[in-house]
Amino acid sequence: MKYQKLLTNGKVQCNICPRNCILGEGNSGFCYIRKCENGEIKLKSYGYNTGLAIDPIEKKPLYQFYPTSTILSFGTLGCIMGCQFCQNWQTTKVKAPIESCNKTSPEEIVQIAKHYNCKSVAFTYNDPIAYYEYALDSAKLCQANGLKTVAVTSGYINPEPAKEFFKYMDAANIDLKGFSEEFYQKHCLAHINPVLETIKYAVNETDCHVELTTLLIEGENDSDDMIKAECDWILNNLGDNVPLHFSAFFPRYKYTEKKSTDFSTLMKAYQIAKNAGIEYVYTGNISNIETSRTYCKNCRNPIIKRNGYQLLEYNLIGDKCRFCGAKNDGMYEPD
Repeated sequence: MKYQKLLTNGKVQCNICPRNCILGEGNSGFCYIRKCENGEIKLKSYGYNTGLAIDPIEKKPLYQFYPTSTILSFGTLGCIMGCQFCQNWQTTKVKAPIESCNKTSPEEIVQIAKHYNCKSVAFTYNDPIAYYEYALDSAKLCQANGLKTVAVTSGYINPEPAKEFFKYMDAANIDLKGFSEEFYQKHCLAHINPVLETIKYAVNETDCHVELTTLLIEGENDSDDMIKAECDWILNNLGDNVPLHFSAFFPRYKYTEKKSTDFSTLMKAYQIAKNAGIEYVYTGNISNIETSRTYCKNCRNPIIKRNGYQLLEYNLIGDKCRFCGAKNDGMYEPD
């Protein structure tokens, strides 16, 4: 497999993510699904997943990538991140035997997606960076068969594998978990800079459609200063047209004593981002019609109205606003 280095002491270094785990024979990496066997690192979860689901694309969340379409979603076990608040901890943190998962080849992924008329396939739940080879092989086959590909990811990946990864992703929702190194170290057992570099690369140097999500935990990453700093970084490095989603935390994994995020916290972040000049801001996983709308960047009329994942009104003709004819950012079905 690519992105590994044999060291002089006989150990092997995994170079997929910035952890760069150094593994001796029989040892597994931080993600626990990449293991050193016979002097090379192997992905033990290749071809295995924790289940397949057909979702609305908005659930990823992607609001400006073929809205109203359906997507086939899957993930595996393990994760490269150490988020203490993980919302999917039953699969990312519990070290269940791989054999307990469903076995589905990349070819079968394509067949299932096409059978159910899905527009795209999402590599999600535990982060496709962890199951890099399985996700990449599936993505290549999806694209060859007319399916769009979507990564729901932390963005915690080294620069070289990132180039190949995003080459085969039509869209990505990247988690920007909190805007400080302290937050990443304390709550995610990781570092923020590799994530920022991935986001800049994906937005500025690839054709991948990117949207960002920040899950807000009250008292940890929701201060006005932190939200403003995040928005300023986005504007200075990405521009004003990358959609930004704020989502609510619910007590999970090691943070069961923390309270769920109030909608008022999401709304405060929403207003800060809008006031900063970010064009497309949304709140997620707590339904609100006003903050789920996509507004035309020219005439400011609502071009897509939603209630959660339910479509209420669609005012686009291709990628043009029905009211003023202006082209809007995102990927849409042609007229």
